[in-house]
Parts: sequence; C-alpha cells; structure tokens
Amino acid sequence: MSSLNTMMKGIKVARNMGWRYMAFRSVHELNKRTGRLKKRFPQAPPFQRYLSLRTWKEQPARFFFQRKEDITVPRHPSDALAARFNQIKAGQLSFFNGATFSVGKENNWMKNPDTGFEYEGKRHWTEINDYSREAGDIKFVWEKARFAYLYDIIRYDYHFKEDCAEMVFADILSWIKANAVNCGPHYKCSQEISLRVLNWTFALYYYRDSPVLTEDVFDHIQYAIYWQLHHVYHNINFSRIAVRNNHAITETLALYLGGLLYPSLPDAATWKAAGKRWFEQEINYQVYEDGTFLQFSMNYHRVVIQLLTWALRLASLNNETFVPGVKEKAAKSLRFLRVCMNDSNGWLPNYGANDGALFFRLSDQHYRDYRPQLQALAVLLDMEAEFPETYEDVYWYGKKQTATLAPVLEKGKSLYEFPAGGYYVCREPDTLTFLRCGSHHDRPSQADNLHLDVWYKGENVLMDAGSYKYNTDEQTLRYFMGTASHNTVMLEDYDQMEKGPRFIWYNWTMSSRAKLYETADEIIWEGTISAFQHVAPDITHYRQVRKKKGEPVWVVRDYLQHKPFGRMIQQRWHTCVPEKFRWKTVDREGILLHAQKQHGMYSSLYGVKEVQEEIIFTTTADSITTEISLI
Repeated sequence: MSSLNTMMKGIKVARNMGWRYMAFRSVHELNKRTGRLKKRFPQAPPFQRYLSLRTWKEQPARFFFQRKEDITVPRHPSDALAARFNQIKAGQLSFFNGATFSVGKENNWMKNPDTGFEYEGKRHWTEINDYSREAGDIKFVWEKARFAYLYDIIRYDYHFKEDCAEMVFADILSWIKANAVNCGPHYKCSQEISLRVLNWTFALYYYRDSPVLTEDVFDHIQYAIYWQLHHVYHNINFSRIAVRNNHAITETLALYLGGLLYPSLPDAATWKAAGKRWFEQEINYQVYEDGTFLQFSMNYHRVVIQLLTWALRLASLNNETFVPGVKEKAAKSLRFLRVCMNDSNGWLPNYGANDGALFFRLSDQHYRDYRPQLQALAVLLDMEAEFPETYEDVYWYGKKQTATLAPVLEKGKSLYEFPAGGYYVCREPDTLTFLRCGSHHDRPSQADNLHLDVWYKGENVLMDAGSYKYNTDEQTLRYFMGTASHNTVMLEDYDQMEKGPRFIWYNWTMSSRAKLYETADEIIWEGTISAFQHVAPDITHYRQVRKKKGEPVWVVRDYLQHKPFGRMIQQRWHTCVPEKFRWKTVDREGILLHAQKQHGMYSSLYGVKEVQEEIIFTTTADSITTEISLI
C-alpha cells in the first residue's frame, strides 16, 4: 500500500510540475549518485590569468558608474549607516535584514552562526547536504557569502568620505582563499554564486582606481569570477527546469552581465548571448500578463524588480535592448506591487515566502519598505510612483528623472484585480484590503489561498504570519508554510493542500470563481477554490467579503461545500492588536460562536519569531460568518 501511495504522489507531482521536470530530476539525481555530475565541475582547477586588470579597465562596457568620482549621489552621512558599518567592522552582521549574528572579525565562511555547525569546505559541492537537521538552515551560511553587506560599506565609504577598499578586498580575498572552486556549501546554489559575482562587480567598479586594487588582487578575483560563472552556465538547467523561479532569473541575468562586463573572459560571448535569451524567456514565463509573479510572494517579486532594474539600466548604458516584453512586464510588476503597498511606510502584505532577500540595498530604509526599489525601476521606465521623496537608490543607478512621467496608479481608482495571479485589492484613504483567490499553475510554497490581509491607518491589523525559516522543526515549518498561519479556513487540522517533502505540495488549490465589485454602499469580494482534496475529493471553499465603504467594517462569510458531515471547520485570524477588534460570529444556523484565543507565531523578518494573537472560531456546520469591526 505504501509503494502504491508513493507512486500516486509521484504522479501528482508529475501532473503539477510536468514530465520534463520529472525526467530532468531523475537524470540529475542519477548523475549525482554516479559521480557524473561531479566530473562536469572540476575541483580547484589550476590558477590562470584569464583577464588582466589593465585589459578590464580598458574594455568598453559601461556600469552604473565607471569609478567613485563619477557618482552624484547627494551625500548624507546618517547615524543609521554609521551604526551598520561599525557593526560589520566589529564582526556583527544583520542576517536577512533582521537579527544580528556575530560572525567574528576572522571570517569562518563554513560556519552556520545560528547552529554552530561547520561544513566541510574541501568536499565537492555535489556531496554537500543542504537540508540537514544537524546543520540547520544553510541560508545562514550563505548569507554573508552573498556579499550584499558590501553596499553598507561602500555607502559608508561614499557618504563619510572614507576609504574602505582594503576592508572590502580583504573580505573578497578571504572568501576566495577559503573556497576552492566547486567545493563546499558556497558552490551548492547557483543563485548565491550569481549574487556574489554581481556584488563583487559593484565593488570592483567603485574601487576601480583604488591603489588597493592591484594586479595581484585582481588576478585572484578574475579567476574566481570566471569559474563561478562557468559553474552557473553549466548548471543552468537545474534552475530553468527543476526550480524555475527567481533563481533562474538571477542566474541568467548574471550570465548576460558577466559576458557584458567582462567581455575578455573565455566563454564571455557565449554567456552573454545565452544569458540574454534565457533571461528574456524567464521574464516572459515567470511574470504573468497582469504583472503578478509565479512565486506568489511579495518578497521574491521585489527580487525580480531589482534584477529588472540592473538589466534594463545596464543594457541601456551599453546600447543594448531586450525584447519589448521585458519592459512591459517590468511596468506591470511595478504597478502590481505599488497597488498592494501601504502608502504610509511602503510596506506590503507579508504574503508568500519571505526570506529577507534584499540583494542590493542602497538606502537606509527598512527592509520591509519597498519604495526605494520600486522608485528606482519607475525612474528607468519614466513612470511616477508618487512617493514623498527621492530615495538614494535612484541616484546610484545614475538615471535622471524626465519631466513628463506616466503615473503608476490610476487617479481615482480604488478597486484593482489581477486575475492571472489571483489578487484582488481595494485601496481607500484609511484602509487597504487584500484578498488572494487564485489558481496554482506553478508551484506554490504556502497553503494560503483566500487569505485576507487588512491594513488600517497604516497598520497591518490582520496579517500573514510570514515564513520564519525554510529548515526548522516539522511543527514550526508546517505552521508557517501551512494554512494555520493565514487568515483563512482550515478543515479540522488539515491544510488546504497536502504537504509533501521540502517545498512540495500535492493537490494544488485552484480557483473556479473570483471577482471584486462594488454597490452604492459596499465593496464585495467573492471567490471559490477547490481545497482539502486529500480529505474528500469534491470540497470547495467559497469566501465572500463585504466591506462598508469608508468604514473599518468587514463581513466575511466562509462556506465549505461538500464538507464531510461532522467535521469541524476553523476560521482563523492573526493580529498583533487584538484590543482594536470587535468580533461577531455565527454559523449557518445563526448560532453565536465564541472566539478561542491563543498565542500564535509571527515572522516579519526571516529567522525572527515573535508572538501574535490568533482568534479562532470553530463549528461543525459548513458555514461561518464573521463581522469584523475596528475601533
């Protein structure tokens, strides 16, 4: 029976992901186990000078700036920036733009600061286990090795008129010395490799004329850049077939920019041409026609925004263009995220996987504030995002705002529908109401359909609990990835979809109906999804939300059609301000239901877990209606 069950689940995965995915994963695993994959990626190849410092300086490719002296960012030596720099200098690093960990002044690139586990740096990357309970979440090892913290150092250097070149290159050389090519945990993920190359490139241009950047220093860096891009190119099908998300966009862009900015490297022309073509294909596939993104995650959609900013600006500076669809998808992505934004602080719903990714931080704004990144892209697209100030990011990319700008938001419009991704948003002066009701044609990471997110006077009063960690104990992992941490309905303790291993879900939820409309007095959302198919095959969840115009009052009706008789349903709500709510809840028969209150978990930032309050209403009837009022 167990083997039959395994086979049936395999068929479900194949139906969801496609037989091409299944075939690739099977062949990839076979190549890994037999050692054939290992042979394709040589360990510690002998040093070779592929590109001299002089040749690189003389090549014609243009960056956002050619050297430090070209930068026209208004100087603002802020206390916040000085504090972050001093933390880094003292061996303290803010992980995932959240909690600070001590990594020491002497870098141990193999150590997980969260668990203390040390990876074997001399083992081939194919032999590294990236999902080990003993090791903990490998993202804690990867975080510093992305070198995203270099932006804090470079900005400090610029705003305080200091010279931090020695500090920056010492860290880069330390990493190169500790990480033989294709060995250890830092060659395990091609996206991490790609980000490292992009961030090193930013530093190389900034310190292009520094006396610290000697021929010897550059020799080590060009060797490491070549072999890292070589790795990305030869492993690209894993991201483009097996993963197919922001990893693939990052990696294909790194190949294009690697070929563009280091044209004298061997294979650079091949990387550039293939990377550009693949990047265009990934943007076309991954960003839906309405501007929503296949990962169903605000955090990862911002990653795409930043990658598009790099792509469009550097292509333009080098007199190159992408197919028209890239710029169109960029503008639509910008509009979607701007619609979902709380205007008072630039935060968006904590919806979908949130691992703290902000690869290119170029301002002092909070990680959850999306305005700097959206504004930078808006300026490139000659659009007006309507923010109260010009953020520093815009200046670093070097594009001046034009006189006439097209507005991102439509004047006077309050209702927005994004049916391809399944998002329905109402923007009023005091409230932002967000409902997800969509079909999953691409892999979901969380069982969160029909989640309702509410903001009132700038505060996220009904929120998504977030992600916390991708590798933690089973109970915590299920809570954050599952239905329990969202403002929707559970059938007893079952998630909307059946959980498989790691990031796999079976029985993806699908929407059969979704609409947003208004009457003279109300705004109304309606949506129906197939759900809980692992409990019974015909169950559907219908949700209707009615909001009084101009008032903080919502009436939410949930109906589970074909629910097995006697089974309990839970309507769940998550808030950090329970004292601001009034609840009135009844079941189908009009019987008043009393709230069960308990402590839940909340993770606004990856790796950080806080307490919030859960309000739960339960009944064995098939329908629950709750009137929610804010005071």
